[in-house]
Amino acid sequence: MNIRSLLKDTAIYGLSSIVGRFLNYLLVPVHTYRIAAGSGGYGIVSNLYAYVALLLALLTFGMETTLFRFSNKEGEDADRVYGTTLKLVGGVCLLFLVVVFALLGPIAGALGYATHPEYVGCMAAIVAMDAFQAIMFSRLRQQRRPIKFMTLKFAFIIPNVLLNLFIFFVMPRVPALNEIFLRFDGGVGLIFFANLICTALVFIGFAKELGGLRFKFDKALAGRMLRYTWPLLILSLVGILNQVADKILFPKLMPGPEGLVQLGIYGACVKIAMIMALLTQAFRYAYEPIVFNGSRDRNSPETLADGMKFFVLFSAIAFLAVMFYMPVLRHFVQPGYWEGLGVVPIVMLAEVFMGIYFNLSFWYKLSDQTWWGAVMSAIGAAVMIAVNVIFVPRIGYWACAWGGLAGYGTAMLLSWLIGQKKFPVPYDLKKIGLYVVLAAACYGLSLLTARLPIVSQLLLNTVILLAYCFLALRTSGLLRSLRRC
Repeated sequence: MNIRSLLKDTAIYGLSSIVGRFLNYLLVPVHTYRIAAGSGGYGIVSNLYAYVALLLALLTFGMETTLFRFSNKEGEDADRVYGTTLKLVGGVCLLFLVVVFALLGPIAGALGYATHPEYVGCMAAIVAMDAFQAIMFSRLRQQRRPIKFMTLKFAFIIPNVLLNLFIFFVMPRVPALNEIFLRFDGGVGLIFFANLICTALVFIGFAKELGGLRFKFDKALAGRMLRYTWPLLILSLVGILNQVADKILFPKLMPGPEGLVQLGIYGACVKIAMIMALLTQAFRYAYEPIVFNGSRDRNSPETLADGMKFFVLFSAIAFLAVMFYMPVLRHFVQPGYWEGLGVVPIVMLAEVFMGIYFNLSFWYKLSDQTWWGAVMSAIGAAVMIAVNVIFVPRIGYWACAWGGLAGYGTAMLLSWLIGQKKFPVPYDLKKIGLYVVLAAACYGLSLLTARLPIVSQLLLNTVILLAYCFLALRTSGLLRSLRRC
């Protein structure tokens, strides 16, 4: 396994994700300090973006992974694969937009936004453009062009941050603009319009990638790709359900203003836990092309084993860092939302399970048995939804956190048990177990510092974190692998 290449690409993808998400994190205090917790406005944001995530999985229907798989298959032309993929996804997105705008009123009413159908129309346009752009971003990853990937990500993020700052700090102070600000729920609706503008701007940077539309559409190839991808569609849908179903179901399970208030509190606090999702995403962006490009290598199982070991190691570091510096990180959200901070470690652990499940998923992708992923993810989603339906009316947003943990945990265990029979991988369970036990011990030790003054607490937690990093990195063999590269 080319560890140096993996780390370099992970660093670049991670930079775009982490710096980009950090810039978006700057919007969390802007939104939570400007949108009162008791108004339920942040609940609207959380609810609509949950629909966007689900629809994005539907409109891309697994074609990102399919693009990688077919671009590296013997006898397939990478340009034709890309052009066919782009046209398939583009056609589906266009059909989606026609249907939504033809039925905008009824759809908005069914979602609970009858008074603001423009929110639904705006989000439909955003998700259609995001889905189409996802294929072009995958093309950049497939071609190992992380710099342009990062540049285009920032081309969205920076203007979006600036527009949000304008919405919440300038518009309320200008009488002519304040009327517009108030008309859209105190700026809540304008968040979506800012997103729409910035998503459209990114197309300028994709001028070269849009040239893929000139490649001939191959019907036979499209048929083979669709047969491969339909289980991935189910896999993507149920996978994203594990992430967003709680935010979609919550207003139904706890109707009325109180439901939106609780959803806003949960949605704001979960933003802190999303640091773990960033690590998983950065690792995936760099790791997936390496695995598929080397899938014919006899050492592929060893590649997967190394990937799992390093993922668990860095996930543990990320988990400890977030929990150790929570006295600082909590200020990213307004104190009115702090009552929900208790869910952060649960949600982060759920994200770790999701990342492990992603690493375990390669056995059925490489063996073209993607339907296994659909089955296991569906079972995990069913568990998560059941926990939410049963417990949200009783314990509120805590059920969302525990439901995600149960859903990902179930899918992870199923993938491990079945994968070791179908596609055995020599995972280094001793070292993985060592990282987990050490991380648990460090977390437990940090709890003893909770009553100390904040400065002393942070200093001691920093020492504990550095000690964990030293011990874990020394036993991982990572440094030796880098020296050999």
